[in-house]
Amino acid sequence: MAAKLPTIEDVERAAERLKGEAVRTPLLPARDLSQRLGRPVLVKPECLQRTGSFKFRGAFNRISQIGAADGLRGVVAVSSGNHAQGVAAAAALRGLSAKIVMPADAPAAKRDGTRALGAEIIPFERGREDRDVIAAGIVAEEGRVFVPPYDDPFVIAGQGTVGLEIAEDAAALGLDVDAVVVPAGGGGLIAGTGLAIRARLPGAAVYASEPAGFDDHRRSLASGVRESNPAATGSICDALMAARPGELTFALNRIQLSGAFAVTDDEAGAAVAYAFRHLKLVLEPGGAAALAAVLGGQVPAGTGAIIVVLSGGNVDAALFSRLIGAGASEPQPLSA
Repeated sequence: MAAKLPTIEDVERAAERLKGEAVRTPLLPARDLSQRLGRPVLVKPECLQRTGSFKFRGAFNRISQIGAADGLRGVVAVSSGNHAQGVAAAAALRGLSAKIVMPADAPAAKRDGTRALGAEIIPFERGREDRDVIAAGIVAEEGRVFVPPYDDPFVIAGQGTVGLEIAEDAAALGLDVDAVVVPAGGGGLIAGTGLAIRARLPGAAVYASEPAGFDDHRRSLASGVRESNPAATGSICDALMAARPGELTFALNRIQLSGAFAVTDDEAGAAVAYAFRHLKLVLEPGGAAALAAVLGGQVPAGTGAIIVVLSGGNVDAALFSRLIGAGASEPQPLSA
């Protein structure tokens, strides 16, 4: 393996770097859902994070490690939008220029947000062009530093501050935590979160939640090797359509995760509507994947608390309006 796996000490160091830069998002009680399931359910709303998703944490932690000489040439990243905005914001804070290789069909809200933060977008066609090849060409030609979306020790450690905050706040609230459910794409958020939960809340199970058809973590956990997704597109959860788990992230996730759930587009959309109606939060479909799994009764029965990570809220207005409209079904979770 090319890079050393991050440790809980790396997560703790990332938390120090992020003080005053990232928002410490709270644990909020989901009272309606708690009543329905007969156990405490709390949400970690990273939709309220700087740039609207957890991605700022890892991007800032990674970019903070760039030396002065490399920083003069700027950074480059590949992203469908949330990592793009995290990198753009972190680069701007460090006085660096940023180029983002982004799918041409990325949500307009994410494209606009990335540009507004000062980054230049290099569009590509999903399924026809290789974003990594494009980014590698920019690195070779311009000498920019590549900021990976998930498969990097500093990025993973930065995302792990989500789990560190969950553990600290759960302890302060006196919660007995049974399960932490986290959306998963490339696996950086859940790898870092799992690292912190394993160290600080060893009795809690950590579960991934993915779009149906892009459930590479579920299949990889079953086979023991990294499995690829059969398609590059085909879900409204655009933030979670990585080709397969990362090498570093899966090395952690294969030993830290207790399982993985798959949710349909309808379930993710209904979770977006549920969050708006009952939690008064704006989520994108991928950011609602963990909530969808809980609403669908996929978490094993128990009496301890369930913590649900709401990973992002960068959603186009038209899609959000459609999902929360009268046509969006109200999910009915199974009893615990």
